[in-house]
Amino acid sequence: MMVAKSTVKEEAVKKIKVTKTAHSRIGEIDFNNLVFGKKYADHMLVADFDGKEWTNPQIIPFQNFSVSPSNAAWHYGQAIFEGIKAYKDPQGNPMIFRPYDNYKRFNLSAERMGMPPVPEWLFIGGMDMLIDLDRDWVPTGEGCSLYLRPFMIAADEFIGVRPSDTYRFAIINSPSGPYFNKPIKLLVQDKYVRAFPGGVGYAKAAGNYGGAMYPTQQARLQGFDQILWVDGYEHKYLQECGTMNVFAIIGNNAITPDLTQGTILEGVTRNSVMDVLKDMGLNVEERPISIDEIVSAYNKGTLREVFGTGTAASVAYVEQLDYLDNHLKLDTTKYEVGAEVIRRLDGIRTGRAADTRNWNYIVGQ
Repeated sequence: MMVAKSTVKEEAVKKIKVTKTAHSRIGEIDFNNLVFGKKYADHMLVADFDGKEWTNPQIIPFQNFSVSPSNAAWHYGQAIFEGIKAYKDPQGNPMIFRPYDNYKRFNLSAERMGMPPVPEWLFIGGMDMLIDLDRDWVPTGEGCSLYLRPFMIAADEFIGVRPSDTYRFAIINSPSGPYFNKPIKLLVQDKYVRAFPGGVGYAKAAGNYGGAMYPTQQARLQGFDQILWVDGYEHKYLQECGTMNVFAIIGNNAITPDLTQGTILEGVTRNSVMDVLKDMGLNVEERPISIDEIVSAYNKGTLREVFGTGTAASVAYVEQLDYLDNHLKLDTTKYEVGAEVIRRLDGIRTGRAADTRNWNYIVGQ
């Protein structure tokens, strides 16, 4: 159960020491030409777990960590993260989109990776303080946002195979433009596997992305942007893309892979899009969907749209989908569902439309 916002903030302010930068770097940023994940705001939040409790929480100028070569995270992969975005409303107030959902998922990932949970005052309250301090870094350009990256890594200087006793938690911020600035091409992967039931596919663990690097690199050499992963048993049931969940619009049905196998991430944007699609009158189905069903719908002319959803990517149109000898070409200029989803989501996240579900967390209030 979440604690009252005021109580969380009071505890954060009481516990987190703030050291402001002496020289802001904001003048070095061209806010008219932002690239995703390249530049970072003036400050960062850090805290350390000493084996019993979280200690030394502080907001400090953005800087490098000093880490031992024997750090357990390097060797055994105890590392998790989240992706969150902040926007500004028309009055200039920074707003974080659905941070409590990311907070819940972060601790779910921590549990699966044998790591300690992060308290609400540190994750939510600390994020509020950090963004309030760096509020001038929140861009207002079309498709732009302040991308927030909370993460935790093992900190033991020990190379024995066991969970670390100590950890570091941090949040860094990056003013960013769109992750994809054009429709994407997907290769359905029929050899390599991202996740199996019982594994860590549902966790936002660093190793999930590390294991996908080589297959994705090979796909890009063939002219694709991302891989569409399928199950490891039959190599036909859709899971997710490298950085996104996936939706197929077939007739008046919006279909997305279900979460029951524990192999895909329960995306915050995914959940938001499902709510928006229902508002639009579509029938939303969470269920197993095979690539054969996608190909069949394409051949019948009932496959209207395919798009990916994620915090970084937001909603990314798919213009090409290749599976073995099947080459599916989609005219994204005719995407009406995806376009309306983007319009509605952008309106809510930027305060231009009513936030009827209380998704936005207003910073500094």
